[in-house]
Amino acid sequence: MAKSNVIYEYDKIAADDDRKGNRDNDILYISKKQFDLLENFILSNQNDGENTTEVMRLQSKNGKKYAVACNYVGVITLADGTTIEILPKIGKTGKSDDDERRVRGLLIKMLRSLRTATYKINQSANIDVTRLPLFEVFIRMFIDEVYAIVRRGVRCGYETVSENSRFYKGKMLFNEQIKHNLVHKERFFVAYDEFNANRAENKLIKSTLRYLQQRSYSFANQSDLRALLSVFDEVSPSTDYDGDLRRSCRERGTEYYAEAIKWCGVFLAGKSFSMFAGGQYAKALLFPMEKLFESYVARELSKALGGEYSVTTQEQSLWLFESPAKFRLRPDIVVRGDGKTFILDTKWKLLSADSSKNYGISQGDMYQMYAYHKKYQAKKKAENIAGCFLLYPSIGTHIDIKPFFADNNGVNVNIFFVDLLGNKDSVTQSMTQCMINLREKLIKLSAAKATSATL
Repeated sequence: MAKSNVIYEYDKIAADDDRKGNRDNDILYISKKQFDLLENFILSNQNDGENTTEVMRLQSKNGKKYAVACNYVGVITLADGTTIEILPKIGKTGKSDDDERRVRGLLIKMLRSLRTATYKINQSANIDVTRLPLFEVFIRMFIDEVYAIVRRGVRCGYETVSENSRFYKGKMLFNEQIKHNLVHKERFFVAYDEFNANRAENKLIKSTLRYLQQRSYSFANQSDLRALLSVFDEVSPSTDYDGDLRRSCRERGTEYYAEAIKWCGVFLAGKSFSMFAGGQYAKALLFPMEKLFESYVARELSKALGGEYSVTTQEQSLWLFESPAKFRLRPDIVVRGDGKTFILDTKWKLLSADSSKNYGISQGDMYQMYAYHKKYQAKKKAENIAGCFLLYPSIGTHIDIKPFFADNNGVNVNIFFVDLLGNKDSVTQSMTQCMINLREKLIKLSAAKATSATL
């Protein structure tokens, strides 16, 4: 198996045959041939109109060319088999082994939040997925989706079968009968419906299992792939990936296949969450960190609230302007309950303690939260807009920052940090504390308003 090269967000890759595989601070060196493949991958996506400036960009400095990772994480597999893993930059300290394992574990936790139900790696429980290359982690995710299908039952259906049979069943295909059996009166060219598992969904899964069996180097993954192939032994592999993907999960009762079919599209046809095709140069499976962070926070917030509040993501009920209706407002998360509404936006950015630069908080983000508060308060009069939150990642270090901004018109924006690298319950505890702090602020604001009213 080709060695997996690990970099972090905003790290650089350069070509140097003599220093291949070595690092120099935030620069990883690969061979000239590998760099050419990576460069062609970046350029080919630009030619195809993909927004590759968010994935990787080319940069020249002092006559040397670099490929710079941006805010996408995941894995790129070059045509020669070389894999490049891009991990989240948060928590990077320079102790490579500990960093790599810790940050990979964080990424895997975030990836599990991309689906509605809580994702669990429940097969081969002795596997430490933080030690696996990302491509093997993605294979493991697919394997667990297929195991979930097997536990619920492999769905069967009626398939029309046409064959030249010795027995008459179904209906006679007269044109085929004349063509094939003019001198074979003992045979019948018939078409009949057979109840079996040869559905489009199962064909895609069978093809994906066979595809991954040839490419996985993990013993545990290989073992589970073989076990699942035995379950789908009587299913024919797909011969039309695009057609079977279009036909999949269109019937009632096949919803539990949806996640596995997405992974089939990832591996077989390059159709995925954030897939960037590279033609003959590379294949990549990359995820935007902003979306991962948003999805992760929304899931943990739902867990922290425990059903007391409703949590909506990417709500699109209002426009910034009504005449005409343009510039749709789309807050990341809206929380409602107890007659109050909280508007939250997640920002994948580490803040600083420098108050002269507004702690690193973007002025545009503050304008955005101000607009959310004003428009929701004006249009949703039945709701009490209790406040707006900007949620930033934290790695456990304390930043002395003013957490609450307010104006004289009742608009307030709260700054809150989500601890990502603490213990397994730290995020849930952070979100619970977030809601407790907000309730305390609301009580103080209500008391202050009551006092001013009496005066």
